[in-house]
Order: sequence, then C-alpha cells, then structure tokens
Amino acid sequence: MEFNFEDHPHRRYNPLTNEWVQVSPHRAKRPWQGQVEKIEEEKRPEHDPSCYLCAGNTRINGEVNPQYTDTYSFQNDFAALLEDVPTGEMNDGNGLFRAKSERGLCKVICFSPRHDLTIPEMETEGIRKVVDLWTKEYTELGARDYINHVQIFENKGSVMGCSNPHPHGQIWAQESIPQEPAKKQENQKAYYDKNGTTLLSDYIAQEIKQQTRVVYENEHFVAIVPFWAVWPFETMIVPKRAVSRITDLTEEEKDAFADAYRSLTIKYDNIFEVSFPYSAGIHQAPTDGEDHPEWHMHMCFYPPLLRSATVKKFMVGYEMLANAQRDITAETAAARIREQSLVHYKSAVLEEEK
Repeated sequence: MEFNFEDHPHRRYNPLTNEWVQVSPHRAKRPWQGQVEKIEEEKRPEHDPSCYLCAGNTRINGEVNPQYTDTYSFQNDFAALLEDVPTGEMNDGNGLFRAKSERGLCKVICFSPRHDLTIPEMETEGIRKVVDLWTKEYTELGARDYINHVQIFENKGSVMGCSNPHPHGQIWAQESIPQEPAKKQENQKAYYDKNGTTLLSDYIAQEIKQQTRVVYENEHFVAIVPFWAVWPFETMIVPKRAVSRITDLTEEEKDAFADAYRSLTIKYDNIFEVSFPYSAGIHQAPTDGEDHPEWHMHMCFYPPLLRSATVKKFMVGYEMLANAQRDITAETAAARIREQSLVHYKSAVLEEEK
C-alpha cells in the first residue's frame, strides 16, 4: 500500500506559526447523520431605526451617527481596550505570576449605510472605500507613539459572535504585539534573514504554479486555501508583490484587494447558498517604527461551516488538548470553493425570477 495524502492520516506544518495540524481525510468518507437542511435567512430592511450602526441613528452613549453615504468609523462605545490606563506590572520573580497593564483603543468600521448588505453583496467600488478607510485608520492609529500593533478584523454572522448584522468590522490598536501576529513576526523574520525573500512570496509562487489550492486570482492578489489550513474552508488573500502593510499598496493593488475580497466571499456564500459566517482579519507589520521587510501582509478567513449551512466544526477534545485537526483536505476544500460561481446566489435567483 502506497501513502496517499487524500486517503491516509498525516500532519501538515504551518511555517508562519511553527505549528502543526492533524489531517484525517479518511474520516470525511464516513456517513453523516447530522442536519443538512438550509436555514431560512432573515430579510433585513435597508435602514433599521433600532440599529446603532445605521446612518442618523442614536447610539447607546447618546451620540448620533452622521448621515454617512459610504463608510464610517467611530470609537467603540464598549471598547475592550482603553487609552487612559495607569502603568502597572506584576512579576513574582519566578515567571509564574506575571501581568502588565495594556493601553489601546477600539474602533468600529461601518462598511456601508445599507443595513441589509454584506461584503459579497456590495459593489467592488464600495469595498474599495472600505480598503481606503482601513488604510487611513492603520496610518492614524499606528502613528500614536504608544501603539505598536493595529489589528483590523471582521466577524460575520451570529455564529461568530457578531451581535449586529449591519455590515461592519473592528480595529483594535494596542501597545503589545498579540500572540498570533507575534508568532508570524518571529517565523517570517527567521525566513527572511536566511533567504532574503519573504516566506509568503516564495510560498504563493509555488501555489500559483501548482494551482491546486488557488480559489481566486487577479493581477495583484491570490486567494488560496493554505496547505496547513485548520478550518474546513479556511482561506488567505495574499498580494503577489511582497508588501509589509496595507499602506504600501498601490491604487491598482487596492482595487485588486477589494475585488479579491468580494469575489472570495461571493464564492463562500454560494457554497451552501447562505450568508457564510467567518472571522477574518489582516496580519501585517507592527506599527513600532521599524521597516519590517520580512513581513508580507495577508488577510486570513476562518469560517466554521463544515457540511451544510447548519453543520459547524467545533474545536473540542483533541483540538483543545493536543493540536488542531481537520477531516477534508485543503485540496478538497479548495476545489469546492473554486468551482463556485462569481455571481452571488441571490442575484442568480433574482435573474431567474425576471
């Protein structure tokens, strides 16, 4: 018997984080007795007078949102990080009890005034304005002398803990570099110091050549299911040119970023014909004043759905106690995403009804 990655258990290595994932493709062939039905999606109005993110509405703190027509950002009324924090530290000398104060601030990014839209239902021009606002916020927040990391992210869907369906994301800016980007910082630097090229530029060159895990590509960006993906339909959008941060992108590259973001999420929605939930975020260079040529910015997507709109993967048992595990291979997931249309399923239904 000859080993086959599509049939036999194996481990895959993630060079960005120096971690492994257990892959068990034979388990994906077992019969499934769980729920597989589609869910009935709520029809939302273009403007919801009770939504604190809609234009012109009053937020809980009493402030009134402007009548914005594209994007809008404001400081989170329930921020997890605060600027006015006194300096404090605990260290018992043995490294067993350590803590430190952490300053920062959190912002909310409204993608559109339309309450009933999501990123895949927006036009590329509107998403480009989101990219521009991300760029502006990264620049302004990163310029503060105590901010060393700016994390841009989006939680889509209630299953991902999103409490408001209005199209929006968040930005957390803080003193310290958090754990996930810190791991990527260390491994990308080690690779760059050794090879003189970025880890991801060498990696995506091979992915583009193989095409096995590529799900979308334009002139400046590629969307792939990483070889080391953990979540069933995990993907990553990567610029083909090695840039450290979103502010390094040219105008054409920003257009291409918006196009890749929209195209990938349309494919996501089309898999189960449902608004596909995920957590997504941009990993890029710290804002600590250093150049960081080792960094190659990328946007990660972590969706939880597994076999249908109602069957979710949980990180339990082995995943919590040992290491991450998946059943379907990255190659199988990529093929499923890649085959999806670039016409959103809602648009297709409307065309059929005409």
